Amino acid sequence: MFTKRYFKTKDEVEVTFQWPKQDPEITSVAVCGDFNQWQPTVLKLNRQKVFTTKIRLPKESNFEFRYLINESEWENDPAADGYTGNSYGSDNSVLLTYQTA
Repeated sequence: MFTKRYFKTKDEVEVTFQWPKQDPEITSVAVCGDFNQWQPTVLKLNRQKVFTTKIRLPKESNFEFRYLINESEWENDPAADGYTGNSYGSDNSVLLTYQTA
């Protein structure tokens, strides 16, 4: 899941990516997307047992991404702004950074 924070004076959005540690088998979570050239950005486990990281992205953009669990399992964000097909026969999560009134 993710949340967005818009800045009045900047042309960027702070996105907080989160994945709850619901399963004791989960030891690592990373977010991979076209905003980081599909290279894993590791989410850190916090005291609330949630893996989390913050990334700043440009406003007025669309991004595709997925979570990489335990370096082997791909998962979509259940609260994504949308989904789009990928070349591997599955879907990617979509993140929109357009601010609505």
